[in-house]
Amino acid sequence: MSNLHDCAQRYGTVTRLLHWSMAVLLGWQFVTVLAHVLLPDSALDSFAWSTHKATGLLLMILVVIRLGWAFYSRNRRPTAVSSLARLGHLTLYGLLFVIPFIALLRQYGSGREFVAFGMTLMPGFSDGKIEWMIAPASLLHGNLGWLLLALIIGHVAMAFIHRHQGGEDVLARMIGK
Repeated sequence: MSNLHDCAQRYGTVTRLLHWSMAVLLGWQFVTVLAHVLLPDSALDSFAWSTHKATGLLLMILVVIRLGWAFYSRNRRPTAVSSLARLGHLTLYGLLFVIPFIALLRQYGSGREFVAFGMTLMPGFSDGKIEWMIAPASLLHGNLGWLLLALIIGHVAMAFIHRHQGGEDVLARMIGK
């Protein structure tokens, strides 16, 4: 079997590329939010925030691809170290889909145009806002984002704990060693 595919001992190149690409993009998402919150109206805020929606869309697409790849590879992948780890990963995947999905609902419901990567993905409209689409994201998008950050920190911490406390070195499975 090629190094592209997962096996019982490690994740393959495709899984690792998707994982680390998403990690970088998620890191950038949190930079955009921090710049927007801590440095409003600055040049960094203006630049970073202008990429937030497109990056979120890209993350949503990558999570769908990643879930498809995981399903395709389900019989070859390393097993989860525990039921709690499996639940944590499912929660991460769920949030990685739900957070941008509700943001897209809000975008559409607001009537504003959505342009990402130079393409108009949602034309705007002027018939009035659709409040039932806006309300869930206004309530949940940011809060779920902070929950996602907390889970990511826990995810990283557990990878290092497993690596350094004699358990299974799950980090090695994702870095390819």
